[in-house]
Amino acid sequence: MLDLRFIRENPDLVKEALAELNTTAPIDEILSLDEQRRGLLSEVEALKARRNTVSKEIGKMKDGDKRQALIGEMREVGERIKGLDDQVRQVEEQLNEAMLQVPNMPHESVPVGRDESENVVVRTWGQPKEFAFEALPHWDLGPTLDIIDFERGVKLSGTRFYVLKGMGARLQRALVTWMLDLHVNEHGYTEIYPPFMVREECMWGAGQLPKFLDNIYHDVEDDAWFIGTAEIPLTNLHRDEILAPGTLPLCYVAYTACFRREKMSAGRDTRGIKRGHQFDKVEMYKFIAPETSYDELERLVDNAEDICRRLGIAHRVVQMCTGDLGFSAAKKYDVEMWAPGVQEWLEVSSCSNCEDFQARRANIRYRPEPGAKPRFVHTLNGSGLALPRVMIAIMENYQQADGSIVVPEVLRPYVGGVEVIR
Repeated sequence: MLDLRFIRENPDLVKEALAELNTTAPIDEILSLDEQRRGLLSEVEALKARRNTVSKEIGKMKDGDKRQALIGEMREVGERIKGLDDQVRQVEEQLNEAMLQVPNMPHESVPVGRDESENVVVRTWGQPKEFAFEALPHWDLGPTLDIIDFERGVKLSGTRFYVLKGMGARLQRALVTWMLDLHVNEHGYTEIYPPFMVREECMWGAGQLPKFLDNIYHDVEDDAWFIGTAEIPLTNLHRDEILAPGTLPLCYVAYTACFRREKMSAGRDTRGIKRGHQFDKVEMYKFIAPETSYDELERLVDNAEDICRRLGIAHRVVQMCTGDLGFSAAKKYDVEMWAPGVQEWLEVSSCSNCEDFQARRANIRYRPEPGAKPRFVHTLNGSGLALPRVMIAIMENYQQADGSIVVPEVLRPYVGGVEVIR
């Protein structure tokens, strides 16, 4: 959520940013509601001041008739105040609802562009792998090796579901454990195992509602919302808290399953395991003091890249332009691995600095020093990394001419020393 004062003082700047983001928001409605609210509050304060003054006068008055007349007048003032308070509550509800529809503002360093076609490649690591034979896509490799079963996944749960079996399941489990170990032992994160379902207020706090309502699985009876990313519970770990001086930075890492309807990508990437309704992901999350948050964003991206480097897979870092920035991010990078079988760069991590956008929604503040006025934290999130696209990249980059797959050396201790999947 943006600072209302910022919108009030910079309406044209906000509208210009919305145009660059290629989206809309009810800015004029917000300004009108804000003006109504401030007018009503001013009237209420004036009436309350009048009532306080007259109440003191009534206590000193000896003329009974005048006293009763003022008491009657104050009774009417009280009713007027009550009515105005009700109006204020209604206007504030409308104002809050409108404010929740406004996306974050892009950082000044974000390139202006219409859509993903104008994103900027920042750097590339390694060379896309070439083979002396025709590289197969994972949807051929997996069934041949009997490590992915597409037909039984559909039989169990429908389209965009699959079953990992044998070394397929073991390889994914190894990846999750290895990534968590690396982030905890070398990158300095604290591991969290959060619930995979959350209350509705968590969805609002993380900026998932109202924007992504159609993409979220929701159990209406219990009002439980299935998370599409661990970013949601991690954001809300400190909802409605004031963090003590010296607490920041807080760096968390979590493994969760993730659930998404994928309505926003209907018809795209329907073959293979690239885009499913359920997938696993390791998520990095940081609560940071504002003055260091952009340095921490670069560290976050490097932590994601470190996974790619240690796996020895060519990858690149892409900065999102304004038209592909998303709802909550002020600045965002994607890390993409090269997959030679499908011949494309696959996004395996999306790293964002949301500044104080989520913190305002979730009311997360900190005290810079004892006795200081609380300030909103900055929040950062990034996949570290997302499966199954890492699985695709490993299968396709480490395939051999006979259809077998070499297990990356860093993962072998996690799969019982197995070197090749045959």
